[in-house]
Amino acid sequence: MSTIMIVDDDVSISDMVTEALENEGYAVRKAYSGTEALMLLSAVTPDLILLDLMLPGLTGEQLLPKIGNIPVIVVSAKADISDKVGLLMGGASDYITKPFNIKELLARVAVQLRKKETVDQNIMTAGGLSLCCDTLTVTVGQTEIQLTRTECAILKLLMQNPNTPVGRTTILDKISYDTPDCTERSLKQHISNIRRKLSAVNGRDYIEAVYGIGFRFKILTKS
Repeated sequence: MSTIMIVDDDVSISDMVTEALENEGYAVRKAYSGTEALMLLSAVTPDLILLDLMLPGLTGEQLLPKIGNIPVIVVSAKADISDKVGLLMGGASDYITKPFNIKELLARVAVQLRKKETVDQNIMTAGGLSLCCDTLTVTVGQTEIQLTRTECAILKLLMQNPNTPVGRTTILDKISYDTPDCTERSLKQHISNIRRKLSAVNGRDYIEAVYGIGFRFKILTKS
């Protein structure tokens, strides 16, 4: 079940949209100000956000860049084309003007969720990391890190085998199709670059060398 967050200070509109979404089988979370939405986002991660612009506390424009990697449909009475273009360029996934037809809104929601599902299928998660080889990026918390193609291939292989040592020869063999330039001599440097980029975010070392074997992606386990 997908979860939709509605951020709108108009209670009647929020309730109307909530009813329509719940009738379609979605779970709904509501916030009535930008500040409340930001607090809620620290505890839950919805699949999509419906965002009004004229909000108490943080405005929709102020909240948008703080949302992170979540699709956002702006739902606003502002109809000026410059507003729409600016918000779409600033990270919004779609824009619908108030007053709106509820069927059109539901259709736009469905389209954005389908897009998100397609993207999610290309994302690997392990140990608190989200790796997307399509964009050559890995996300740690809310921080997105750019990788080289070789770094991405190495990290993907290690994440596929969490807490398991992977031999140097195995790594070179498995990534040879995508990154034929990687050699045994350069492998150590690529690993060092990955470790440096990841640890720069939170100080954690995700990859360790296993003497005489290769490298291991570490996932912390509860004792």
